[in-house]
Amino acid sequence: MKSTEIDIVPHPGNMTAQQFIQSMALKTDTKAPDFTLKTSDMSDFTLSSHFGSKPTLLLFFPLAFTGVCTQEFCDLTAGFQKYADLNANVVGISVDSPFAQDAWAKKEGIKITLVSDLNKEVTKAYDVLFAALAGIGDTSARAAFVIDKAGVIRYSEQTATPKDLPDFNKITEVLASL
Repeated sequence: MKSTEIDIVPHPGNMTAQQFIQSMALKTDTKAPDFTLKTSDMSDFTLSSHFGSKPTLLLFFPLAFTGVCTQEFCDLTAGFQKYADLNANVVGISVDSPFAQDAWAKKEGIKITLVSDLNKEVTKAYDVLFAALAGIGDTSARAAFVIDKAGVIRYSEQTATPKDLPDFNKITEVLASL
């Protein structure tokens, strides 16, 4: 199965893309909502179980098996040592089922922990729901959060469109400062 590109539906209303982004996603210096979700291998991942030990990079992404998401997570896998050297957990979150995430990870050789937010509860809690992506339904927007050892958000970014990637240079800077 070949990865596909997604057509992006414009943001609703009269807001600019930057105003739309700023109105969404939880802000820095706020407590990160805790959650327990199933990983692609059907084990539980609980965010708070990592508090006190290492920071966590949460990467929300729209859908497995799509071009930009596949490239993002293959690149993350290739550069994973950089995050390991920063003693950071890296976790990808999408609204795909854990079974779809597992098939995608195996097909593409993705080694990043993937968790399923099939019910969109965590996506909503982090305020990064992307409504009606390509007219097919609600997904997670592409977003990044760096959460420190105390469970506080130290970096928050929702990209202008699902085709844009987060600022990984800035993310690395923030992780290095923790």
